[in-house]
Amino acid sequence: MVSSALLRLHLSILIAGFTGILGKLIELDSFVLSGYRSIFTAAMFFCFLLITKNLIKIPAKNYVKIIALGTLLGIHWIFFYGSIKFANVSIAVICLSSMGFFTSLLEPLLLKRKLQIKEIIYSLISILGILFIFKFDSQYRLGIIIGFISAFLASTYTILNKKFVINYDVKTLLLYEMLGSSIFFIFCTPFYVSIFSFDKIIGTSSDYIYLLLLSSVCTIGLYLLQISVVKVISAFTVNLSYNLEPIYSIILAMIIFKEGQELNFSFYIGLILIILSVALQTISSIKK
Repeated sequence: MVSSALLRLHLSILIAGFTGILGKLIELDSFVLSGYRSIFTAAMFFCFLLITKNLIKIPAKNYVKIIALGTLLGIHWIFFYGSIKFANVSIAVICLSSMGFFTSLLEPLLLKRKLQIKEIIYSLISILGILFIFKFDSQYRLGIIIGFISAFLASTYTILNKKFVINYDVKTLLLYEMLGSSIFFIFCTPFYVSIFSFDKIIGTSSDYIYLLLLSSVCTIGLYLLQISVVKVISAFTVNLSYNLEPIYSIILAMIIFKEGQELNFSFYIGLILIILSVALQTISSIKK
């Protein structure tokens, strides 16, 4: 049973790695892509929970907070896919790995816990790696800056989400957050259309196929797979294993988009520093 769960765990990491790949394949810009992902996910997940009779109501007093969390997640997606569009998949996922640095600074502030100096030092090694990557080609610098903002937003969302995961069913919480993200994009779309054009929100048939895969397999399927794994394997092991996600994404991007041809020695030095940072954090967590 454990071996089956481990197989599902690494399948879920591989699926997570495909999130960035699909973001690259979809030709829509990051705002429209993120909007479709939120709306498609909310609609499909609502139907799934309704059919499986797992739809649970959340007290109205928490609606605003949960919708705000969903909005924060939606904005993170905009910046993550923006980083892919302005740079590439490899750089976007590496920038996302700086979440550890932002978490080490934000968690003591938001959750009122003691500042861990060791965590900050390990995270700074990761930041040094990203700085190596930052200097390797000026054409990717905007993508790297956007990627940093994406990591900051993702870290903030993850920390704030912890407060609600304790009190509510995780599937119900995801549904309400997706509804909140959808409301945000629906509200903002008229402003987006007024600045650009209506044609910008219309994708190709292949875009919609990839969006359905992104929403069903890489969002709902991934989430349900993670829940099934945590029932057998500790959350600690799952979190450590997910440190492999950027590596999976980079390998996939190199195979599918030939991104290895765009990267030079400075990039690989940065990548080694980031892997070192992840390894040190992993060893520290195991010792704890």
